[in-house]
Amino acid sequence: MTEQSPPEDPLDPRITELERRLADQETTLKNRLAQAELKSHALRAGILDLDGLKLLDPGSIKLGANGEIENAEALMTELRRAKPWLFQTVSSSSAAAVPPTTPPTAKRATAMSHTEWQAARAEMIKRR
Repeated sequence: MTEQSPPEDPLDPRITELERRLADQETTLKNRLAQAELKSHALRAGILDLDGLKLLDPGSIKLGANGEIENAEALMTELRRAKPWLFQTVSSSSAAAVPPTTPPTAKRATAMSHTEWQAARAEMIKRR
């Protein structure tokens, strides 16, 4: 008597492949989410060049259940202490300056066409 093995289900290899691809996609998504969070925290910390984030140890990044990095502030503080040239100096004053007020200037006669000049001349004569 020979023992027969059960017939192999043709869906098993496809299911395995799809599960592997899903796991790869989840890993990629988590990495992108972590990078986006890091960039956000780095910009708030005043980093000058986002390429400086490559200097962080990927193992030190702890992604929480809600998708946020748990130790982001500590990572930025540590990076600022180790590599201060990557960050701009913190200023307590506002970076935006109020634009200077300039009164409107009249159009010069040399910038006018002949027709515009005649109309402006007639307007000036009328006002006298």
